[in-house]
Amino acid sequence: MSETSDAGAALGERFSGGHQVKLLGEGILTGVVGGGVVTLYRLALTQAESLLRGCTEAASANPLLVCGWFVVVGVLCVAVSFLMRWEPYTQGSGIPQTDAEVMGMMDMPWKRVLPVKFCEGVLGALAGLSLGREGPSVQLGAMSGKAVSRTLGRSRSEERLLVTCGAAAGMSAAFNAPFTGVLFALEEIHREFTPSLIIAAMGSSVAADFLVSQVLGVDPVLKFSLAHQLPHIQYFYVVALGIFCGLMGWVHNAGMFACQERLFARIGRGAPLSRISVAFGLAGVMAFVAPVFTCGGDAILEEIVDPQMVPAETVAALLVGKYLFTTVCFGSGAPGGTLFPLVILGALSGILFGHGVVGALGLPEDYLVNFAVLGIAGLFSGVIRAPVTAVVLCFELTGTLDVLLSVSIVSLVAYVVANTLGSDPYYEHLLSNLLDVPGESVRDAGFSGKKVLKTYAVGTGSFVENKRIREIRWPAGVLIVEIVRAGNEIVPSGTTRIRALDEMLVIMDAGTQDDAQIILSHYCKGSLASRVTPMTGRSRMR
Repeated sequence: MSETSDAGAALGERFSGGHQVKLLGEGILTGVVGGGVVTLYRLALTQAESLLRGCTEAASANPLLVCGWFVVVGVLCVAVSFLMRWEPYTQGSGIPQTDAEVMGMMDMPWKRVLPVKFCEGVLGALAGLSLGREGPSVQLGAMSGKAVSRTLGRSRSEERLLVTCGAAAGMSAAFNAPFTGVLFALEEIHREFTPSLIIAAMGSSVAADFLVSQVLGVDPVLKFSLAHQLPHIQYFYVVALGIFCGLMGWVHNAGMFACQERLFARIGRGAPLSRISVAFGLAGVMAFVAPVFTCGGDAILEEIVDPQMVPAETVAALLVGKYLFTTVCFGSGAPGGTLFPLVILGALSGILFGHGVVGALGLPEDYLVNFAVLGIAGLFSGVIRAPVTAVVLCFELTGTLDVLLSVSIVSLVAYVVANTLGSDPYYEHLLSNLLDVPGESVRDAGFSGKKVLKTYAVGTGSFVENKRIREIRWPAGVLIVEIVRAGNEIVPSGTTRIRALDEMLVIMDAGTQDDAQIILSHYCKGSLASRVTPMTGRSRMR
């Protein structure tokens, strides 16, 4: 049988009804497992935060008990440091590690990552670190998907799909927002939309949401009730808020990255204990001085349930304090996410902007809730560069489509402004740093500076089809790291022959990626009339 027939058979199997049903079933199974893990995680975090509040309130009037609490925080810090050293893949939020797992650049040991990440998150919440549960929930869900794949004996290609499904389940269970889980997994984790992936991810996300809603209720983690809709004639303020959120997104990312890479990176001796001890020590102080800033942000959420009752000065203080504390906790590398704090910061940014508009132009204060929702979408889009997910998240927070237009506008404007200012997307920057760790194989490929990962599908009749890798003059700073053929992964060498319908995972220098992408797109373009002259390093049609 010819290779073309084999490829056609593989594609026929992939798009057959039986294959779709199998993927849906495996997605649902992943959602049940991942949703169950994240449900237990949320319950454990709630208990840890309640214990924190109870202990610090009881100890606040007794100096001896206050000192005793700092001893407890020190023990928690040492325990988390030990776990981080034992399983390094659990450091930080876990979303960059999940990205790398889906890309095939990492192979995390799920049997260790699951319990370690779970315990680290609970211990961090008990200490009062200003970190969220969404990032760890995504990693926990992803590792649940990997566990399902290994249990069922699936291929590495299908395993990556189930990891994405698990990430969707984790996000869904963390926010009680199933569509947000699906869109986040597709837009941020897998970064492609295929029928098989959409079906499996939706099944996983819905199953996880159903499970968590049976235990914790059906309401989303954040719920805003809009009394009035902002009139279209006032949408000038929506555009202005988008610009403001784009600027805030740039500030957010610049501060976070600088704290991690320029401040805490200098603390080398005794890491990670020496680094996270700064965050744990500050958390101990905050637990008594400003407890509203501790943990993910539930305490602040209680303060802004009725934005009209919160003065602008208080909103500004909450915004600055929460951002600075979260930045220190994140920069230290402590296990925990920043998504929920980001959502809280977005709501505060929107309310602060709304106070300015209300005070200067006399808009009714009832619109402050609208600005809070728009601020969430704008900052989410400006920081993470996932505008579609931001729109869907706000839809699920409000339960109405009436905000769809205004939320879409603010998300797009914030996205464009943040990109124009030149700040890196949050998780892409973290992923780049993660893959740049000394000792990783990608370090030895002749690259300089940041790296970018791209996937190219080889078209029928393309320039590279049926050529060996060593026979092609690739653009400078380009390395083929993996080829996926009919669902099977191939680690390429110079003698590997590229076939039609292959998917090539390519790593390239960020500084030369524009030229490289043009050349590679022409190399892989499936047109018999298209040819490229590789010796010049530039594309040419003839």
